[in-house]
Amino acid sequence: MMTDSAPRMDTTKNAKGTLYLQFTIGDQRFALEAREVIRILPRRTLKPIPQAPAWVAGILAYQGALIPVIDLSTLSLGQPAPARTSTRLVLVRYRADARRPSLQLGLILAQANETLRCRADDFQPYGLDNGKARYLGPVRQDEWGLLQRIHVDDLLPESVRCLLFPEEPPQVQA
Repeated sequence: MMTDSAPRMDTTKNAKGTLYLQFTIGDQRFALEAREVIRILPRRTLKPIPQAPAWVAGILAYQGALIPVIDLSTLSLGQPAPARTSTRLVLVRYRADARRPSLQLGLILAQANETLRCRADDFQPYGLDNGKARYLGPVRQDEWGLLQRIHVDDLLPESVRCLLFPEEPPQVQA
């Protein structure tokens, strides 16, 4: 049985700086700011959303809330994250726009079990316009290669954001 577990933290250096949760997409390393993370859960069974893009994994019922979940590996590479114990369901704060409070979004992330503390300016732009993948941020080089930062607020294109987070909740007719 899988239980909630905290990721291991890299405390060997960089005692000051921003804390990041590391994960992989395929064989590439990525990170998101830990301040965006609400909770790290084991992978759960989700309710599928008909007519949603394939990378929208479904809806999670968690602590009285219905939270849309996306598979970042499917979004990026067209292949789902591997079904391993290190693949986590990470609940993050998502800000659709400035007029609305932050919302909860679930991310299926492979190997989401390590953290890193470093300065935000250690990540540098790499000079490529990502077009449809605006969520792909700057990169940082270390002894294991390149680590790319993910911008949570840029994950969803407007059409999918409207599907998952409608401005007005549907009204039930009596």
